[in-house]
Amino acid sequence: LPHFTSKAISFIKNQSAAANPFFLYFPMPAPHTPWLPTAGFIGRSNAGEYGDFVQMVDDAVGKLLQSIESLGISENTMIVFTSDNGPVLNDGYYDDAVEKLGNHKPNGPLRGGKYSLLEAGTRVPFFIYWKGSIYPSVSDAMVCQIDLLASIGALVGEKVKITDSKNMIDVFMGKSNNGRKSLIIEANTKTAFRNGDWLMI
Repeated sequence: LPHFTSKAISFIKNQSAAANPFFLYFPMPAPHTPWLPTAGFIGRSNAGEYGDFVQMVDDAVGKLLQSIESLGISENTMIVFTSDNGPVLNDGYYDDAVEKLGNHKPNGPLRGGKYSLLEAGTRVPFFIYWKGSIYPSVSDAMVCQIDLLASIGALVGEKVKITDSKNMIDVFMGKSNNGRKSLIIEANTKTAFRNGDWLMI
């Protein structure tokens, strides 16, 4: 993770120095297994190796944001932070993460988690930040990560000819709360149909 983070920051600095518009896709290897916190993070979270690895993700995101801010391009940069699935505490690694959880609930009030079609498995973290253009808010609009393709395409004036990606740029920008009416989701080869507040598994 530190290596990939430094490469991402170098890329941003190089593009900024050349005044090039850029797109950076940064799929972090953390906090996925194997859980490998570096020396400075081992034991820092008091929640096992998994908790330490999550803190490394926080640190990496912070460094990326700091680099964008220091380059003076934060008002011209959209940042999307999301995950591919809901939380999991024991994914083949026994590091006392369950025992050290305390009162923390990684899935909040939702049922399920990774590998599950229930809400905590398929409703994932999704944050969009764009200084000066997107203002802090919380939206209940239903969107899908694949909607980023058509939405960012619309933002830069490119029409995306893919039928399962919907233009949700107004939702992402906080200008609308009208998301998708329905969505087909999949987890662990099983499928479900989400329509409004209802889920058919």
